[in-house]
Amino acid sequence: MEKAETPLQQVQATIAQACQIARREPGEVTLIAVSKMHPAAAIEPLLREGQRHFGENRVQEAQGKWPALREAHPAVQLHLIGQLQSNKAEDAVALFDVIHSLDRPSLVKALAKAMDKAGKRVPCFVQVDLGEEQQKGGCPLADLPVLLDQARAADIPIAGLMCLPPADIEPAPFFAFLDKLARDHGLEGRSMGMSGDYETAIKLGATHVRVGTALFGARPAPE
Repeated sequence: MEKAETPLQQVQATIAQACQIARREPGEVTLIAVSKMHPAAAIEPLLREGQRHFGENRVQEAQGKWPALREAHPAVQLHLIGQLQSNKAEDAVALFDVIHSLDRPSLVKALAKAMDKAGKRVPCFVQVDLGEEQQKGGCPLADLPVLLDQARAADIPIAGLMCLPPADIEPAPFFAFLDKLARDHGLEGRSMGMSGDYETAIKLGATHVRVGTALFGARPAPE
């Protein structure tokens, strides 16, 4: 494989290679550039290269930098990939095109109310806590069927499932399990895989990979 010139080209080439091994088409995988804690000046080069899907962890941070960027690049799709507080549901629905962290009944209610008020439906991934790490958020596995039913009853479009495997543990079994869960529940989307493991995730069925460090380098330290 020829050495690509930019980080985006390198990641795109790696995605294509992983898809080839998995006998998938690169178009089946959406690359989400995770721009949390990076300023607009760091995001603009990727926009100029044609990247259109970006991920942010916090509603407030995204509100501060994305309105101007989206005005200049109206085709951008903004993904909320971090935990969402119920009291921020209205802001999240107003700003984001996809939410990856629906994980509890109270958030179903808050998002449904916000979507009704805004007159728009925002596709959501249900985050599943496969590693039993409550601090990361995520719906407990046993509660998943009920939460999916509640979301569908509230007319929230379910895009698929999302997971964050535990750090420092081989992620492949978690990715394979999320893929099986999505199939069992008739869901198409699998939001899984980050800079260190997105190749593995793609080989195990990921439809959306969330890549930050491989595109932007290390995140700047908080001020």
